[in-house]
Amino acid sequence: MLMRRAVTTLMALLFTLTLATEPALAQKKTLVIALNQDPDILDPTPSRTYVGRIIFAQMCEKLYEIDENLKIFPQLAADLPAVTDGGKTVTIKLRPGVKFNDGTPMNAESVRYSLDRHLNMKGSNRRSELESVNSIEVVDPLTVRLKLKTPFSPLVAILADRSGMPVSPAAANKLGDKFGTAPVCVGPWQFVERISQDRIVLEKSPHYFDKGAAKFDRLIFRIIPDDNVRLANLRSGDIDMAHRVAPPDAVSLRKEGRFEVSSVTGIGYDGITVNLHNKTGKPPQPPGNLGTPLANDPRVREALDLSIDREALNKVAWDGQYTPGCTPISPVSPFADKSRKCPTRDVAKAKKLLADAGLAGGYSFEMMIVNDPQQRRVGEVIQGMAKEAGFNISLKPSEFASALNDNDAGKDQAFLIGWSGRVDPDANIFQFQTCGATLNTTQSCDEGVDVILNRAREVSDLTQRTSLYRQAVDKFAFARRNVIYIYHRNYIVAFPKSLKGYKAVPDGLIRIKGAAWQ
Repeated sequence: MLMRRAVTTLMALLFTLTLATEPALAQKKTLVIALNQDPDILDPTPSRTYVGRIIFAQMCEKLYEIDENLKIFPQLAADLPAVTDGGKTVTIKLRPGVKFNDGTPMNAESVRYSLDRHLNMKGSNRRSELESVNSIEVVDPLTVRLKLKTPFSPLVAILADRSGMPVSPAAANKLGDKFGTAPVCVGPWQFVERISQDRIVLEKSPHYFDKGAAKFDRLIFRIIPDDNVRLANLRSGDIDMAHRVAPPDAVSLRKEGRFEVSSVTGIGYDGITVNLHNKTGKPPQPPGNLGTPLANDPRVREALDLSIDREALNKVAWDGQYTPGCTPISPVSPFADKSRKCPTRDVAKAKKLLADAGLAGGYSFEMMIVNDPQQRRVGEVIQGMAKEAGFNISLKPSEFASALNDNDAGKDQAFLIGWSGRVDPDANIFQFQTCGATLNTTQSCDEGVDVILNRAREVSDLTQRTSLYRQAVDKFAFARRNVIYIYHRNYIVAFPKSLKGYKAVPDGLIRIKGAAWQ
């Protein structure tokens, strides 16, 4: 009996000490999330960064959303759209009673305003996504009708991302091109402040229609590029969630047992974007002649591709936890071409291609990389592999926003960069590969590719669209090679096991709505 009482007393003491040394997470009203990069402008119209989409996911909801199985469902819309007139008329009913985070109503007129802004604002990166839209009509206060130039199958998927984010007309008119400094959308949390390269702060919106969805009063996104620092902060409790955990760290965190480690294969890609004709800036600037063998001779780009061992790179850089690939379409996508085989490394053929191009003595060029440990690691592996084939690659590390600006301006020869991906492959391809598209920073152009990709937009049959994308990929990924696709990321997020309700979606975005301490 005495022994039993002693054990009971000891257990109670340990429990008390635990409470004293570890404040109950359920009492925390602020969630701190670490990101590996600072987003670009927090305006959905010109924005282009992946980390920016993570911020938007909390404060700028969309007409439509995707779930864990890549199914599209209505978010600010009341239902999936009605498509008539042979696919050329799309009618969208809106959820009633919705307000922007400034208290003004979200209605058909504000959605029309936002779509028009995405289409026509100077510097918009949504323009090519929505270029099929011919007109936008307000049918009634809760109904918007889009008239399309041609049938456009990816439209609903596009409206499940930034093109489908309504912004407050009152705030947008007041702030103009400064809207990104104080964005106002519809979301569980609203913007409070941003300190560049340090943090972004959101707080619970009093105007959000689903009052119980936001379990935290405040979200703080801290910018911590270094993998080791993010990991140390997670273990110490200084942050509650770490995004883009390095694969080796994921292994150690799982062994510790204290953390949930969520991993999902993404719908995007990483690769080497090669500048072919961007001499003075991306479209609408005219293409130019860079005068370099890398830009002008497809044999040099094929040699670079053949110098890379995708499987080995995955093992060395990512502990084998990512998925090698050679197209912009992820294997988790229903549009994935299961029969596609990536080229195997062939150093001998790569050397011959260089020799045929008049570069038997080797070839030197500079590759820009984002200045973070993960990208440096990948860049160094590629650098070593390519050297064996006769390439001398100089790595140029740059802060993320600066790298994007230099890429836009054509101040690079090649750029090791990824795209977070979209649920419909059109958004992974069209704006990068068609003549004059807004994100075609390589300034490459092949009218034959454009014909195929435009056809893929017009048809709705999955099998037919998959076949068309295969044809297009053959032309731009294996003939032109303005982008050398290398792998698909697994998005790894770590947090204490007491945080419940987090759902991993293949777009890799963190979604805090509905999550809470238990």
